[in-house]
Amino acid sequence: MTDRHPVTVVGLGAMGREIARVLLEAGHPATVWNRTPSRADDLVAEGATRADTVAQAVTSSPLVMVCVLDYAATRELLEPVAAELAGRTVVQLTTGTPRQARELAAWAAECGIDYVDSGMMATPPMIGSETSQFLYSGDEAAFQRYRPALELLGTSRWFGADAGLASLYDLALLSGMYTMFAGFLHGAAMVGTAGVSAAEFAASAGEWLRAMTASLPYAAAFVDSGDYTTDVQSVEFNKAALDVIVQASVDQGVAPDLVAPIQELLARQLAEGHGEESFDRIIESIRSRPA
Repeated sequence: MTDRHPVTVVGLGAMGREIARVLLEAGHPATVWNRTPSRADDLVAEGATRADTVAQAVTSSPLVMVCVLDYAATRELLEPVAAELAGRTVVQLTTGTPRQARELAAWAAECGIDYVDSGMMATPPMIGSETSQFLYSGDEAAFQRYRPALELLGTSRWFGADAGLASLYDLALLSGMYTMFAGFLHGAAMVGTAGVSAAEFAASAGEWLRAMTASLPYAAAFVDSGDYTTDVQSVEFNKAALDVIVQASVDQGVAPDLVAPIQELLARQLAEGHGEESFDRIIESIRSRPA
């Protein structure tokens, strides 16, 4: 397999178009397909080949990258061309659940298709830059075979043979991102009642949040050890702080929907007798329990 082997990209939304463009610019012969053919016009002008059908698209390359709406759309497109895909590698770039990834990997294995699942930690403008990260799991031999091409999209991180691990890690990271952004917006709503702009608040919030990320290893140590003994930042202390935040929000006319659940998690741990233990113990009210 040469470094500049043919690649097919199925799905030309904002992410799919950038992925195809980066591969094309790097010298990979690229075949592209989209339900709306005109989505491929600019890529064809840059040298890509437009496939008229999914079957034509997947038989044009040994590596088929799928970037569509969801796993249901992926299966709708790929199941009718399973025979044509046999012996090829499919890299699923669509966001979904670990269960969906494992089910698609099982189907691919039955059909003789090498399957790699991916979580994309990037926005379209980030594709091909050093800030872009792609998480992968599934068929390691297939991943390593095409890693040079995949590395063009961003830093590649391999998580193992369980096809569901990339999406699990992806969604876990996104949960941290969304709650961080939501927390910022709650804070902006609070100070906004005093006439402070979101831009002004962002300057303070960014500096504060960056400083707080330094404490993540300490939180991880509590969680991994299962010993939440501490003499600072206890459940009781933080419950009192959340009570004040919720009350202040209500007083300012700001809905406490984002912070009230944290208050509830702390209240649950306090009621269970863990008031003197670390704030990080709220994970015990979140995490799944062994069967």
